[in-house]
Amino acid sequence: MLLQLPNASKSVDDTPASRAETPPQGYWRRWSEDAPPADGAQDTTSASDGESSEPVAAAAATSPDGVPLPPLGTGDEPPYRVLIVEDDRAQAMFAEGVLNGAGIEAVVAAESKDVLDTMQRIKPDLVLMDLHMPGMSGTELTTMIRAHESFLHTPIVFLTGDPDPEMQYQVLEVGADDFLQKPIRPRHLIAAIESRVKRARALGKQRMTEASRHPATGLMARPVLLQQLSSALPATAGGVYFIEIEGTSTLRERFGYAALERLMTEAGRRLGELAGVHPATRLNDHSFLVYTPKLEDLALDRQARVWRDGLNQKAFDVDGHTIKLRVTVGYAALRHGFTDAGGALEAAEQASRHARSQALGIFAFEPPDHGQPSDLSDYLRDALADDRFELIYQPIVAVAGGDEAQYQTLLRMNAADGTLHNAAEIIPAAEQAGMIHDIDRWVLERALDVLQQRRAQSRPVRLFVPQSSRTLARDAYADWLASAIAVRGLEGPSLVIDIRLADALIHAVTLKQFCDQLVPVGVQFCLSQYEHSPDADSLLSQLPLGYIRLSARYAHADGGALRDAMRTSIDRAHRQGLQVIGHSVEDPQAAATLWMSGIDFIQGNLVQQAASELDFDFKNAVL
Repeated sequence: MLLQLPNASKSVDDTPASRAETPPQGYWRRWSEDAPPADGAQDTTSASDGESSEPVAAAAATSPDGVPLPPLGTGDEPPYRVLIVEDDRAQAMFAEGVLNGAGIEAVVAAESKDVLDTMQRIKPDLVLMDLHMPGMSGTELTTMIRAHESFLHTPIVFLTGDPDPEMQYQVLEVGADDFLQKPIRPRHLIAAIESRVKRARALGKQRMTEASRHPATGLMARPVLLQQLSSALPATAGGVYFIEIEGTSTLRERFGYAALERLMTEAGRRLGELAGVHPATRLNDHSFLVYTPKLEDLALDRQARVWRDGLNQKAFDVDGHTIKLRVTVGYAALRHGFTDAGGALEAAEQASRHARSQALGIFAFEPPDHGQPSDLSDYLRDALADDRFELIYQPIVAVAGGDEAQYQTLLRMNAADGTLHNAAEIIPAAEQAGMIHDIDRWVLERALDVLQQRRAQSRPVRLFVPQSSRTLARDAYADWLASAIAVRGLEGPSLVIDIRLADALIHAVTLKQFCDQLVPVGVQFCLSQYEHSPDADSLLSQLPLGYIRLSARYAHADGGALRDAMRTSIDRAHRQGLQVIGHSVEDPQAAATLWMSGIDFIQGNLVQQAASELDFDFKNAVL
């Protein structure tokens, strides 16, 4: 058992007394020495009744009218919340009863695959875990939890009867905080949990205070602002502003990175003064975010002019030179029904891109009109429900040779009339119908299943899987993917997320957030449909990429400016440590052109047409 059960009491005639499956609330307070008695509680039990005298407050935690008393905690703090990870139902229920009785909220996860989803949902103060769980060891589960930045400091305490010290050291080394040995008295368990949670909350407040504001600008830390925004959504008023400083590449080349950083710090300080009580943060080298929680729609555009003019008209000093900045502002009204911070930020970033081409430098986001869906979009939901989507695969072959198996996944949909639709038809229709998130997740789940099957067959493979930036911007998508990879026991490098260049240019900030969350678990990223431009080249350093896939146009470059642009792209990618894939290679001439330009991989019908089987012979492939 998880805890040592007390002897069951018996009635006077030695008939076992009926007992609830879990103790009543407050029952275990008798073992919690620091638990204060309820106000006005008195000893009303007579010694002549044959029962030991116990204060009423020790046996119950409810008021006379049946309303539960406040759980343990101090002041206005929420009650302590513990996630119990235990597959044995009896042990889990008993531990849950002990903690609930002490005023601690306890939630049980019986399967290891549910742990991360449950943690994301309830945000526990502490995880109480059995050392041996079916499907995943304590070491693996701890490693998976610690891979998530939001749970990096959540205490993990193991309750186990395993006496092996080597096992305990192993789990401690990967991030566990403590071990409690079975059997354990309830009061010791409660005291240990309360002590850990108190310290964790105190340290959390300290970290939040230290990290919530930038010491030089006073701007809020990005995670803190996004958390505020997320907790306020959906909202009927307010707005999000994406403020971008233009020409930073030129400034960096002229004055150097250190001088540019000082300039951006001064710009941030100025924006902080303009923002006042509105939360503001720096997003990257040249952009900022401001959140105006209660601003009405009519005031949003006027406020955008305040940010623009306040920065445009300010004279900044850079190494003795006085310069003025050009600022563009894109904003999104929260009344459009955003349900997560990622979606709101994505919309404001998209508006900012449009603002660059406006004379005023200001643009307001307007959601797409889904009122006139295409003919194809009408069938998407039925096709998803009827499992009429499928994945096919095209090999990606190293020009230098090698037997590492890797494929591009391609989406197809079988229509009811027998027509086979490709991704170029499906994706725009899915975006128009608001179904791109559902389809992206379907694609990724199928790809992960293939990776798991191949791993079980000792035939590992790497899959390049396209995903929409709108899907990657969703708040919980990165957590879901990290959990899905861990539950399947996959190695992160077997999955490469494919992102279209056009999407990445619009949603660079939200993509960076997603990538940063998945890099620790080994997921790699590829920028596809790549063509040389100053904006595209800047993405090579902004995003944690591993690959770029060239635009199909480069496969047919027959000289002149297009071939020069291709060589420039390949050279820049290699200087960033990235590998380059030549795409849509249909004939030997195209393969030779790409090979001479220095690409690393070739993909196209010259190698093999896309098929439903992953049976290409990489070991004996000759280009």
